[in-house]
Amino acid sequence: MSPFSYLQTALLLFLLLPIISILIRLRAKKGKPKVPKLKLPPGPSPLPIIGNLYHLGRQPHISLRRLSQRHGPIIHLTLGQIPTVVVSSPRTARDVLRTHDLALCSRPALFAARKVFYDCTDIAFAPYGSYWRGLRKLCILELLSARRVDSFASARAAETTALVASIVDQQRRHGSVNLSLALGAYASGVICRAAFGKDWAGGGGHERRGFQQMLDEHHILLGGFSVIDFFPSLEWVNALTGKRRQLQGTFSKLSAFLDEVLADHLEKRESKVLDLVDVLLDAQRDESAEVRLTMDNIKAVILDMFAAGTDTTFTTLDWAMTELAMNPNAMRAAQQEVRAVVGNRTSVAESDLAQLPYMKAVIKETFRLHPPAPLLLPRESMEAVTIEGYDIPAKTRIFVNAWAIGRDPKSWEEAEAFVPERFLGSEVDYKGQNFELLPFGAGRRGCPGLAFGVVGVEIALAQMLHSFDWELPPGTRAEDLDLKEDFGLTMHRAQNLVLVARPLFVSEVQPMDEE
Repeated sequence: MSPFSYLQTALLLFLLLPIISILIRLRAKKGKPKVPKLKLPPGPSPLPIIGNLYHLGRQPHISLRRLSQRHGPIIHLTLGQIPTVVVSSPRTARDVLRTHDLALCSRPALFAARKVFYDCTDIAFAPYGSYWRGLRKLCILELLSARRVDSFASARAAETTALVASIVDQQRRHGSVNLSLALGAYASGVICRAAFGKDWAGGGGHERRGFQQMLDEHHILLGGFSVIDFFPSLEWVNALTGKRRQLQGTFSKLSAFLDEVLADHLEKRESKVLDLVDVLLDAQRDESAEVRLTMDNIKAVILDMFAAGTDTTFTTLDWAMTELAMNPNAMRAAQQEVRAVVGNRTSVAESDLAQLPYMKAVIKETFRLHPPAPLLLPRESMEAVTIEGYDIPAKTRIFVNAWAIGRDPKSWEEAEAFVPERFLGSEVDYKGQNFELLPFGAGRRGCPGLAFGVVGVEIALAQMLHSFDWELPPGTRAEDLDLKEDFGLTMHRAQNLVLVARPLFVSEVQPMDEE
């Protein structure tokens, strides 16, 4: 369901109309001191009460690009009661993410994030301050350091093997593969092994606890529309719509599950590779740490890993395979490169990845056309700044339209086409230094899990290209694929990707044991 559906907007209007006259009278009586007139960025005229919410439509990243094409690369909107600025060019993104990074690096306290992430004590949604700075330092130096990411190679190998087995089994049973389902299980499995030190996402424990269902509900609620996010004075409306009850139910189930995980780690601390929960528990006991973590803080960070890690990895792999299936020449070039490097070995090693520039270009091109979070996460200004000659007051919500920037014809030739070759020999990268490609953001709020996420994408994509020849199902043409997007916390395809997989190695076509 779209976070900005017309039905919800209509409901909102219906709820608000009875109090319009009261609000107007109260404001008139209160009176305001005169302030200097601001030069705000251009934008469409707002309607009373709802402001520019009606401009967002079902796919806000696309609607906002149309507005930027009409009004310019920096636009001002009034979303309900929230003053909002949207930037849609590399130049204006640089102003937000680098020039004025410190002034613009806080987060708005979104309703779902407050409820799900223990009052926004995670990394992604915590407001700027000493707590967030200490947590980010812990992430960079310990939790998601290069050494720690390397230590999870065996977890990625195990889940890549399981992915290949799942593809083979589906192909044998059904004559085709629902690749979206297989990739979702892979992404969840990698995070589970890295965070919990065991395959919680596999059969058994996963199924008994309904873990995947909890994660799915978690993603939907985080990406959904909440009246209070645009009308902070109307928090009571969420009680009427059932949003508060939904969030509390999902939160309670996730919290109980994480209590069990933490108890398990506290009881069993014998020798093993440290997982992310171990690292957080060690940090909690460190009396010299800059930030003292509570158990709720630890649970918030773990949930952050799943929110950022599973959907981002799945979405990128799903779109990469979709684009390759639609572009056979790119598919052949990527396969030939991988197979030339790996040779007769059945498994791709992570040491092979450095020798795969074309495959890496495929991933960059996927990030350009399909950034996992098309509007990144919203920022909130802590003080007034000036961008492109326009005034941005404090407490303004700011979106960077990474989707529009990746398709800007001023930056990219054939901006709407899938052309991995554009990145061969190019210095443009996705690590936050090139503002025409921003899938992970940049500046202080750039994604600290970038390295962890990218290596998980690279090894899975390389293995799928090496192990299988891929085809569209019989009777299906590239133009028949439904490329509609579901907008939410991340932007994945509305329809699952179904392909035919032809195993390259005879050993991979052996039947799996029947249950």
